[in-house]
Amino acid sequence: MTERAAETTLPHLLRRNAAQYGHGRVALREKEFGLWQKFTWADYLDKVRELALGLRDLGFRPDEKLAIIGDNRPEWVFGELAAQSLGGVPVGVYQDSILSEVRFIIDHSDARFVIAEDQEQVDKILDMRHELPRVERVIYTDAKGLWDYESDLLLDIEEVYARGRAIHQADPGRFDSLLAELDPYQLALICYTSGTTGDPKGSMLTHRGVMSMARYLNEADPRTPADQYVSFVPLPWIVEQMMAVYSALDVGYTVNFPEEPETAMVDLYEVGPELIVAAPRVWETLSRQVMVKHLDASWFKRIIYDLCLPIGYRWADFKFAKQKPPLGWKVLYGLAYTGLFRALRDRLGFSNVKSAITGGAALGPDVFRFFHALGVNLKQIYGQTEISGYSTIHRTGDIDFDSVGPPVPGCEVLITDEGEIVGRGPGLFLGYYKNEEATAETIKDGWLHSGDAGYFTEAGHLVCIDRVKDLMVLKSGEKFSPMFIENKLKFCPYVVESVVLGHERPFVTAMICIDYKHTGKWAEDRRISYTTYTDLAAKAEVYDLIENEVFRVNQSLPAAARINRFLLLYKELDPDDEELTRTKKLRRNFINQKYEPEIEALYGEEAFVPIESVIRYQDGRTATLKTDLQIRTMRDDEYYARRRQRRRWWRRGG
Repeated sequence: MTERAAETTLPHLLRRNAAQYGHGRVALREKEFGLWQKFTWADYLDKVRELALGLRDLGFRPDEKLAIIGDNRPEWVFGELAAQSLGGVPVGVYQDSILSEVRFIIDHSDARFVIAEDQEQVDKILDMRHELPRVERVIYTDAKGLWDYESDLLLDIEEVYARGRAIHQADPGRFDSLLAELDPYQLALICYTSGTTGDPKGSMLTHRGVMSMARYLNEADPRTPADQYVSFVPLPWIVEQMMAVYSALDVGYTVNFPEEPETAMVDLYEVGPELIVAAPRVWETLSRQVMVKHLDASWFKRIIYDLCLPIGYRWADFKFAKQKPPLGWKVLYGLAYTGLFRALRDRLGFSNVKSAITGGAALGPDVFRFFHALGVNLKQIYGQTEISGYSTIHRTGDIDFDSVGPPVPGCEVLITDEGEIVGRGPGLFLGYYKNEEATAETIKDGWLHSGDAGYFTEAGHLVCIDRVKDLMVLKSGEKFSPMFIENKLKFCPYVVESVVLGHERPFVTAMICIDYKHTGKWAEDRRISYTTYTDLAAKAEVYDLIENEVFRVNQSLPAAARINRFLLLYKELDPDDEELTRTKKLRRNFINQKYEPEIEALYGEEAFVPIESVIRYQDGRTATLKTDLQIRTMRDDEYYARRRQRRRWWRRGG
């Protein structure tokens, strides 16, 4: 084994950490039945070795693929490292994937072995057995509900561990001899893209690539072995792989797995981690929750919130402008932090956070400023799966909420003459699995073409505007970014998603999805009765509520980019309906086709549009929904000014 291999392959890093820390430091923790179960670095290595030798005994060979589907669990990571120890390739599948998505990834990757967490995931595989002819073994990690299953595919992971232990006892040097055969330049994993434009593509990443990027990440955003990290973002996402697997192996910090996805925020509060990574949707949801709770709080708490938040925003603006706050503002922020922000951070589980990261899509500047006002050191990363997850990141003390930060060490990022962002570095992928045509379109002359439009600021920060193909031009020739407007709309506590339209149209319009929980609470407080999401979204009072938010957003936009008409959709956009990717990105082409009647109505003159749509429930049942969607036209600014005056008059008692 060369020194280079020891430094750049994931299983060798695991063995290094086990030798260095042994049973003296916890590597992984999982909450089970309300208690945290610990795995030291020595335990981590033991589990990976047993699973690897057991898989080898079952016939798993180098270059073969191991599909893994389930929630974030230690067994996921054990399976990933075990496959890599054998020279194999792990392939992650999102745990909430529907059957067609599971079938595509497992079949496309040529996986013969599958690790499935529980009965739900096992059933997905068994239901498609005739469509997955290559699959020979399905190894489950949770036996609950599977005791009476009779299938030659199924095998309990404990049996695989037992096989591996027996082999290790008989031949203690077997595992080390397998590691000695590893090459840092060989394939480490196939990570499937989100599939915004069609079927996901399998990005082939090497050991050297992902470990180089993990080290550059630690250089740009330092972390220590004493840090705690909570893994609740799905592990098939490359950014979560980077944090929960690669960076953790490189640095040696502890990774904590929540009991269930639904308990993630409670477990986050209990752990109080130093490091946290979440997709923009999570940060948007948290900011909405805070704003809604403020609206429902007692009059005294509302006064405290309304007094402290502007101070926090001003403090954040000092940071963004790299200005030293005057003494008076230091005192004011100290009081605001003591009176509100410290307790609020603790309630969110952010009391110890020193580095919070968002990525995968743009986060709206309003949300960004909100968390910095609270004192949360939120940073944005930018990149693609094809370059091991990221190529830029904000540095502490050098944060610009309009940008995604400067490039990390070792990565080059340029803007082409057409305005497209391109990059290259050691994390660049080998290509798309079984898709040479797409590979040739993405990598040109050694540069990864992102498909994103952007520019660099004078300070060297990259600003990502939007996808090149998603930038829109009105008939008047005015250009605008729909994503920018959508992010501003989602800062509203009652909006969960939006689709902004207007390409080659006379004006900008929007389809908006209300936040059912928060909007429902707002309606109940005002004694507005409703039965379903569709019923609530059709209420005139709810339209008035959202109209106020659209007006707020419009005030911050150029006149040409302001929303002229909008409607409230009768359902939330859902990955199961192919409207969003599993990472919650809009699939614009599909949405434009599916909602063509609604879109055309937005550019008509009618106030209502009749729709007939098929609704798919979680249990697979479908129903046909028939309703009339209201279309609301925004009035001029003078109308809203008069309405604000009337409200102030009523508040003063007439």
